[in-house]
Amino acid sequence: MKKFLIVCAVLLMSNLTSFGQVPDNVQEIKATPNKVTTYSDNLKNGFKMADLDWADNSSVACFPGTQNSKFRGNHRLHMFEIPKYSEVTVKLIPKDKSANFSLYGYQVGTTNYSTPPNLSSCVSCEADHKWDYPKKGKTQDHTRSIWFNSTTNSYNIFVGVTGPEGLTEGDYTIEIDLKSRVENTDAQQPLKKYGFEVEVGKKLSYSGDLKDGCKIIDLSWAASSSNACWPATQNLKFNGNHIFFVTELPRYADMEIKLIPSDPKQNMSLYAYQDGTTSNAYPPELARCVSCEADHKWDRPKKGKTQDHTRTVKLNSINNPYRVVIGIAGAEGLTSGSFIIEVTVRSKK
Repeated sequence: MKKFLIVCAVLLMSNLTSFGQVPDNVQEIKATPNKVTTYSDNLKNGFKMADLDWADNSSVACFPGTQNSKFRGNHRLHMFEIPKYSEVTVKLIPKDKSANFSLYGYQVGTTNYSTPPNLSSCVSCEADHKWDYPKKGKTQDHTRSIWFNSTTNSYNIFVGVTGPEGLTEGDYTIEIDLKSRVENTDAQQPLKKYGFEVEVGKKLSYSGDLKDGCKIIDLSWAASSSNACWPATQNLKFNGNHIFFVTELPRYADMEIKLIPSDPKQNMSLYAYQDGTTSNAYPPELARCVSCEADHKWDRPKKGKTQDHTRTVKLNSINNPYRVVIGIAGAEGLTSGSFIIEVTVRSKK
């Protein structure tokens, strides 16, 4: 009977560790939505994990047993929470560029704190390690990265940093690039709108300052398939103040809109949508439009192209005129900054 009680107590403690609290061997990180959170550590703070069978389990599917040699070193575990309607890239950067590190991560429910080797299942698991062979059209350096996303639920993300047999120490940094949809928790302030008329064949210029605008609390309209202006993963580029310019695009014409921030160091974004001439819909209540185009700072270089601080979008019409709404937005929370927009309309006739 005493032995039975001891076994029950052990099982209960194990269950409390799996569901309800962060284990002692896991470093919890507070990842900030729409920012890159960094954390530095050393593998010497980790532990050996003799049993790697969990990773090859079909309910986990993190990495095959044929790759276990890449994960025989010390394991250092980290954890953070990903909110709903988000995506996150976790990047591992060893301090020593010649060091051979490996990275893995898995997502589970927010009340689940299970850790390897006692991980029986998870929502998803990803791993990155040194390739056995080169991959066509790709290169690999000393860094490693994994990616996760969420829709209607939040999750715990556990991240494991390790390496091959013998790698028991080494400084590293992990970067958590968490992009999340802004929730509509505040009342929307009145929008700032300016109207103007275009002149075919001429370039018109208008000035403004983001300080006169306001934030669009709910940006989910932009990712809607009926608008398709920009994906929710890019909301960080549009979460500052917005100002609108409204005009009309005549039939059989092209319109080019260029945004020029006064300070080249300020990160601004540009978008424009066209709809019926009798429409009076504006974000965040824009249910649909004929088309929407956006331009913002690139996340990474594009082959054969360069980008400066200016942004440009183009619209066109055929046999119908359209109302055009031009939006200037601050990126990464920018709420002030002067700018000029140049609007050029050319006839197709």
